[in-house]
Amino acid sequence: MIRFLIVAVTVIGFLILSIPILIVEWIIGKFNPRARDISSLRIIQAVFRFILWETGAKITVIGYENVPQNETVLYVGNHRSYFDILMTYCRCPDLTGYVAKDSMEKIPLLSTWMKRLYCLFLDRSDIKQGLKTILTGIQQIKNGISMCIFPEGTRNHEPRLLPFKEGSLKMAEKTGCAIVPMAITNSGDIFEDHLPKIRPAHVILEYGKPIYPKDLSKEERKFLGSYTQNIIQDMLDKHVIE
Repeated sequence: MIRFLIVAVTVIGFLILSIPILIVEWIIGKFNPRARDISSLRIIQAVFRFILWETGAKITVIGYENVPQNETVLYVGNHRSYFDILMTYCRCPDLTGYVAKDSMEKIPLLSTWMKRLYCLFLDRSDIKQGLKTILTGIQQIKNGISMCIFPEGTRNHEPRLLPFKEGSLKMAEKTGCAIVPMAITNSGDIFEDHLPKIRPAHVILEYGKPIYPKDLSKEERKFLGSYTQNIIQDMLDKHVIE
């Protein structure tokens, strides 16, 4: 429980103390939006790295060289833990918005930071609103902001992936940007597998080679979600943590 309390205090403390930072960032944005965005990105990445250090997690990263450093991409990964977001976000080389469940939008200050960092909120129960969210993501990619989505639609603790929602991959299909597959192994052992305790865990984060929709066959493009899911499942199957 000690680690849980330390992490909780860190998160709540940062959100409260960050109010002046948000104000300063807002002022900077009036003169230089790009400087504000990069500043916000690096601040949150530093906080995420600190929180991961507090958990005691050992993170083995494989294939980071596969992440394009100078182009907009769609990150696609499996989802086992809240900490998936922290460990992947702190490795984004440039502006990246995450697609999150709409309930996150109701959390004060946290939602403010998320919106500042181009995150989108997805209402899974409303198809029309979900489509609007994906269309916004497409526009953000066109504007030079990478996106990240977990197409299973929820945190999954089973060995096999849940079917990827094909609509989630429309952001890559409609923009032609690269899909960067991410396979996350054992992140649930940090927290979710033994709530409410946070324990040190060994997590493997593997980045696959970028997938460019234009290079795929017509059939593969038609079922881009399934195609990407199979690649991520193959990466997961390689990693067994005792």
